[in-house]
Amino acid sequence: MTWLDAIGWAGSALLVWSLLQTRILRLRAINLVGCVVLIGYNWAREVWPMVGLNVVLAVINIYFLVHLQRTRHDETAYAVVEVAPGDQYLGHMLAVHARDIEKFNPGFRRTGDEIAYLVVRGDETVGVVLLRDAGGGVAQIELDYVTQRFRDFTPGEFVYRQTALFTGRGFRTLRTPPHMVAPYYGRLGFRRTGDGYSLDLA
Repeated sequence: MTWLDAIGWAGSALLVWSLLQTRILRLRAINLVGCVVLIGYNWAREVWPMVGLNVVLAVINIYFLVHLQRTRHDETAYAVVEVAPGDQYLGHMLAVHARDIEKFNPGFRRTGDEIAYLVVRGDETVGVVLLRDAGGGVAQIELDYVTQRFRDFTPGEFVYRQTALFTGRGFRTLRTPPHMVAPYYGRLGFRRTGDGYSLDLA
């Protein structure tokens, strides 16, 4: 096998690997790299139909990557919907994603009296936030979960931007779960407090 063939195989492997990704942004990025590698390989081999195909695929990936980056922190891209703690759809979401929820929120147990919010993008539910009244104006976040496809984004931040959701209930502070895996709260203005984070609400 020549070094050029190795490059061709590497490009093909990247395309296959990209299709195994569950996260949208990562899928597009890896697929784009694979397309660029295969453009170079097929150009060197003078296989023009494959050059043309990969150029088109690369342009499509670039278009969607730019669109995803532009809407990544766009407040109009997501909506926050409050639901009753006993809502059947909420129960369905928690059951379907139970294994993934346990992976990132070890020890989470639903009590059934939480304040519940769904984060939606269009007609797709991309996240769930559950919290309870811990007393003293503190809202204890029990669960902050994002589905795999949107884990490259931070849909949870759209909940915490809606401070009226919390201040309207008399909360002055948000406190995060102490054992959450890969927390992102430091990027949202939360301060580190012990094993978790907290945010003082205006």
